[in-house]
Amino acid sequence: MTNTKTGADIGVYGLGTMGSALALNFAEKGFRVAVSNREAGWIDSFLAESGDMAGQLEGHADLADFVKSIARPRSILFMIPSGAPMDAMIEAITRYLDDGDTLIDGGNADFHDTRRRAAAFEATGFHYVGMGVSGGAEGARHGPSMMVGGSAHSWDQLRPMAEAIAAKFEGIPCVAHLGPDGAGHFVKTVHNGIEYADMQMIAEVYGLLRDGAGHDAAQIGALFERWQNGPLSSYLIEVSAAALQSVDPKTGQPMVDVIRDQAGQKGTGRWTVIEALKMGQSASAIEAAVGARGWSAEKEVRVAAEPLLAAATLEADLPGADDLERALLAGRILAHAQGYRILTAASDEFDWSLDFAQISEIWRAGCIIRSALLDALSDAFRAGVPEGHLILAPEMRARLADTVPALRRVVAAAASLGVALPALSASLSWYDSMRRGRGTANLVQAQRDFFGAHGFERTDEAGGKHFGAWNDLAAPG
Repeated sequence: MTNTKTGADIGVYGLGTMGSALALNFAEKGFRVAVSNREAGWIDSFLAESGDMAGQLEGHADLADFVKSIARPRSILFMIPSGAPMDAMIEAITRYLDDGDTLIDGGNADFHDTRRRAAAFEATGFHYVGMGVSGGAEGARHGPSMMVGGSAHSWDQLRPMAEAIAAKFEGIPCVAHLGPDGAGHFVKTVHNGIEYADMQMIAEVYGLLRDGAGHDAAQIGALFERWQNGPLSSYLIEVSAAALQSVDPKTGQPMVDVIRDQAGQKGTGRWTVIEALKMGQSASAIEAAVGARGWSAEKEVRVAAEPLLAAATLEADLPGADDLERALLAGRILAHAQGYRILTAASDEFDWSLDFAQISEIWRAGCIIRSALLDALSDAFRAGVPEGHLILAPEMRARLADTVPALRRVVAAAASLGVALPALSASLSWYDSMRRGRGTANLVQAQRDFFGAHGFERTDEAGGKHFGAWNDLAAPG
């Protein structure tokens, strides 16, 4: 491996919103950045609009020239669509690489693809990094949270630059090397799953206040703004408060009231649920949030169904602001607990040795789910989590004891009023399932053995596979 002291410190390929923002962030921190893009015309436009950072940037339309311009061992960051485009880029660029060079995929990639690519690179002398980047365009430009997976060599090479551009929490960079191959991309996937649940729960409280109490958007936004000063303090509460109090300049109406109620999704929430199910874990709050986005897409069906399906006829008093705040905090704790349980299962399955306290800490700034809660989660993991379940940590047990009663009242009132709270309801059901030593799966096992002779374990004997002595079904007639 040859080291050179001349050339760019890093290459950034892909000058879309995120790639451009990251390139400018690197340049602003004093790094020399080579940039390139599949559509060559974007390069000149980017350089022309880079302002004071122009002196730290150089553009190359030709792929070979782009690679040659970067000091060895090279770090090349790709901000391009995941999947086939990344595979095509790897095939195109590897002919120009030297031993020790590192390719970094900063997109929302499927971690299985990252593991496959990292394994393929092992015999080449090159290195492959999967890096989750959170914070959107603003975070990318001024300080994202980054979750890095890959070899120790790649991290040593990337670390000074990554720590320089990362968001800082009390001076600590919100970036870390989490493990090999797909660890970084998987943690980012679960981050996004938690994000889905958090967003959905906030939207559910908004819906309950709008449809159950008749509050307008500005009133709800003002309440969320007050919550930003308490235990719910988070980027998503801040964003929601600001959005609800924004006015559409065309109509003078609240901005949210002119937005069609159909939510998009890019797939990472679904990936979280799929991987959780594969590993036998519950992601019910996240699954409910993903499902709610799917249901939102059926706008025409919902409009047609409204006059046809019976409305709720029960009466209920809407819980007050304090109960709503506590209910949302309980839901947030439970959704995070589900997310960390998925991370625990993946860490065991793929031998990643994830540090959950460290993950909590790099999420405290720069990322979409940054919140005051993450400090408490980090402390809980550092103190030790019984049975690997966050909800059993002493501080989390105390918080849940204080907030779950409010969650019960909110879910009960919403059910009586006919206002759907899919994610908050799912989180409560999961909590109640986990707090019961004896559940109802014994009947499920009885059913399975009755019709399929699947067998079961007995409560009065250790181990073994047993079969039931079942009554015959009554003859039809």
